[in-house]
Amino acid sequence: MAALTLKSFRFIVFCVSALFFSVTAGAIGVNYGTLADNLPPSSQVANFLKTRTTIDQIKIFDANPDILRAFAGTGIGVTVTVGNGDIPAVAKLPAARDWVATHILPFYPSTKINYIAVGNEIMATADKNLISHLVPAMKALNNALLLAKITDIKVSTPHSLGILSLSEPPSLGRFRRGYDKVIFAPMLEYHRQTKSPFMVNPYPYFGFSPKMLNYCIFKPNSGVHDKYTGITYTNMFDAMMDAVYSAMKLLGYGDVEIMVAETGWPSLGDPDQVAVNLENAISYNGNLLKHLNSGKGTPLMPNRRFKTYLFSLFNENLKPGSTAERNFGLFRPDFTPVYDIGILKQPAGGSPTPTPTLPSGKRWCVPKPDATDGALQSNINYVCSTGIDCKPIQPGGACYNPNTIRSHASYVMNAYYQTSGRHDFNCDFANTGVLVTSDPRRMVHANTSLKFEVESKQTRRGLTRRHPSDSRFRPSMVPKAALSCVSGSYSRAYLSFGTDKITEDGWMTILKKNGGKTKYVASSFLKRPLSWRIIKVE
Repeated sequence: MAALTLKSFRFIVFCVSALFFSVTAGAIGVNYGTLADNLPPSSQVANFLKTRTTIDQIKIFDANPDILRAFAGTGIGVTVTVGNGDIPAVAKLPAARDWVATHILPFYPSTKINYIAVGNEIMATADKNLISHLVPAMKALNNALLLAKITDIKVSTPHSLGILSLSEPPSLGRFRRGYDKVIFAPMLEYHRQTKSPFMVNPYPYFGFSPKMLNYCIFKPNSGVHDKYTGITYTNMFDAMMDAVYSAMKLLGYGDVEIMVAETGWPSLGDPDQVAVNLENAISYNGNLLKHLNSGKGTPLMPNRRFKTYLFSLFNENLKPGSTAERNFGLFRPDFTPVYDIGILKQPAGGSPTPTPTLPSGKRWCVPKPDATDGALQSNINYVCSTGIDCKPIQPGGACYNPNTIRSHASYVMNAYYQTSGRHDFNCDFANTGVLVTSDPRRMVHANTSLKFEVESKQTRRGLTRRHPSDSRFRPSMVPKAALSCVSGSYSRAYLSFGTDKITEDGWMTILKKNGGKTKYVASSFLKRPLSWRIIKVE
């Protein structure tokens, strides 16, 4: 994925944030997957969602008791899932009652369980045994809930759009032959009787082509015309939803509620996945949220609202498949947003977080040695989008040089850690940050990102006025801004001229901090002071 420039990323985030805070940020659901080995405890997740986001619904892919306990008392709705392999068993009432007794009753109503999803995309498995037991399982679980005197938990099952044999144009949408009357008609009748939603997983990401990209991610485009209705669709999401609606209406069930159980766009992919990047993820998920909050519905379902669960809450590092499969998350495991589409509880137009005096406290956050430039650029993009003042690492800023991604990432990662509570997870950065107890300013050398190097034109001019063997480097030639990158409780700063080694004639003690003021305390004869860098502070 080509990294966005800092300037363009901040502009994107600013525009998106301004867009969403100009309307009331509506609640949204999210899929909480757990295929990762670096996720925070579910208790922390529950607290984070409740206190820091507008997310008021989660959907999990099992009935994990730890998660159900963690969300007790939060008021956040929870959708639990019956495993695909359990479907044949729970199609019988005794087993369904046992399932409810084990996975629902110990947690309900303290945990606001509002849906049971029976399997996930069962029709796509082509497993005839699972498919034939799907509707009976839904009915048995519903009856088990009623016998337990629970009436506010609905039972459904999510479908991929592979259930449609025809989806273009949307007005001609229809279910696959053979399943339409045998499976979907009885299922939709069940939904009508129980007032439960028909769950679908529309993913324009899986249906896009390069020429249709803007149509998929809600950007300006010429649209796709449905000649049978005269409607021109300007986004694929609406077209997909209307195709499902048309298929339901064809069977006589256009009144059944439709829920979006999954949808999303990954923010990072493999090199050949040119449309998978941060900008497109922001565009799709951000504009989708705005579209849903508008209440406009779709062309065939005007003014209709759809309860929607974005995929997904976290990047999941153990998911198989392409890189994109592991990068659908809105948040990293340390709760830092991969990007913000307006679901964080923070005011619009607030003042940027002030740049901290670095470092502060007894620990510092720095990049891991094996962190890639791509990952570190992502860290820079994120931190600068949160309001941390990133001017020091922009051209002309005191910490711009050396102009490397690792150098800039060191500055912003520690800035974020120092101002965000100094918790261990504030330095996780998707496992690319590490906390150190030795002040990285104590020994800054050529291989670290805190070194500062700049050509001194004043020095060059000074040398032309003197014989090289008698040239003195004047302390006044050192810009005071040079030390702002490593400002703090240093007492002396050592500078190296044209070499990484501290030699008798290649270094000088140049600055001393005394009572909050900087003083020049020494200088030495330098034969070739063409460039200089801070290599050590005390």
